[in-house]
Amino acid sequence: MKKAARNNPIRKGDPKVIRGWVMYDWANSVYQLTIASTIFPIYYNQVTRSGPDDFTVSFFGYEVINTVLYSWAIAAAYLVVALFSPLLSSLADYTGRRKSFMQFFTWVGALSCGALFFFDETNVELGIIAFAMGTIGYGGSIVYYNSFLPVICEASEQDKVSARGYSMGYLGGVVLLLFNLLMIMKPAWFGINDPFLPARISFVTVFLWWIGFSQITFRRLPRYTFRKRRKDKDRSILLEGYRELDQVYQQVRKSKKLSLYLLGFFFMMMGLLTTMFMAATYGEKELGLKEDVLIPTILIIQLVGMGGAWFFSRLSGRIGNLQALLVSVFMWIFICIGAYYITSSAQFMLAAFFIGIVMGGSQALARSTYSKMLPETTTDHTSFFSFYDVMEKLATVAGTFSFGIIEAITGSMRYSVLAIATFFVIGIVFLGMTLRVVRRG
Repeated sequence: MKKAARNNPIRKGDPKVIRGWVMYDWANSVYQLTIASTIFPIYYNQVTRSGPDDFTVSFFGYEVINTVLYSWAIAAAYLVVALFSPLLSSLADYTGRRKSFMQFFTWVGALSCGALFFFDETNVELGIIAFAMGTIGYGGSIVYYNSFLPVICEASEQDKVSARGYSMGYLGGVVLLLFNLLMIMKPAWFGINDPFLPARISFVTVFLWWIGFSQITFRRLPRYTFRKRRKDKDRSILLEGYRELDQVYQQVRKSKKLSLYLLGFFFMMMGLLTTMFMAATYGEKELGLKEDVLIPTILIIQLVGMGGAWFFSRLSGRIGNLQALLVSVFMWIFICIGAYYITSSAQFMLAAFFIGIVMGGSQALARSTYSKMLPETTTDHTSFFSFYDVMEKLATVAGTFSFGIIEAITGSMRYSVLAIATFFVIGIVFLGMTLRVVRRG
């Protein structure tokens, strides 16, 4: 019976299975909003500060600036995910055990978030390692989560189902963040006297939410998916994903348009994703802002981002994708220059408003522009987007690592913000060159 069940065909378009798949976005997005973007970065800055002007911490005996260590932890985690995502994709294709691997990374990520409850000023190593492992768990599970989409949906349904997942993820992340924000701002309502305890409890809520709601997904997704047959059985399964990326790279090299665009995309994402990860730490450390300002500000970015995506979608319809993307990158440059001079919470929130507008629009435009630039003859869109995904993760590595290096050299995060502006300037040069190539035909 088990063997027969394993070989049963998977019925695409099953509403129950699709609802289960969508629920994983609801389950895991709390990591991105609570751990990666808001509460953890603020808490980390607070507990790793030795004094008003002393931001050094000891990490396995090495003295490091706290925010430098934080940015390097992000870089290291995303480097691991970028290097191993082709391997993970190959294993998903060739073993048929997507769900088992997805469950493994979910437990790694969620348990790491729960472990952050025990992180305080006495065990910086625990905090950094748990944060990095949570990031790896999140990124690893997403590889398998995304790979289920073509398995459970017809091609004509994939855009709609993917959008449903994104919407559920946004909603779930905001719902839990609002609860945790209330606990942080009104601890007395919950009988809490320790000022750090609400943040630590919020890490446990991420663990419970992620694990709890993901069980709906795991009950409904098929246990086995079809194995991908190998044409050459002498070739290693483990290396197949890397071969596919190399094949895409060879095609990209032959296309001047794609080569220039991906270079521009890389530098643009270096700036954009570094801003997303480091905004809260910048506000807390450089401006001295507290949770009651920083967390609502991140919520503003999320809410305004939806409107920003709609605005840039309309703009691209009027002036074209690349032109609209160039407008968004110009706006990023001015935002970064303005952020260098920010001195008050009101200015920080104003900058967050514009970040929200541009962040939602530029990410959506970058992906859709790339899709339209793919060779018309190709049918291997999955491999092209795997290449895109790896470049995005490597941009996160390069951006956050550079941010930490510059702060370590200069002693100020403000100069790192100016470096982000430089990333966008380089990006706009390559995107402008792409536009010229496209116009020439």
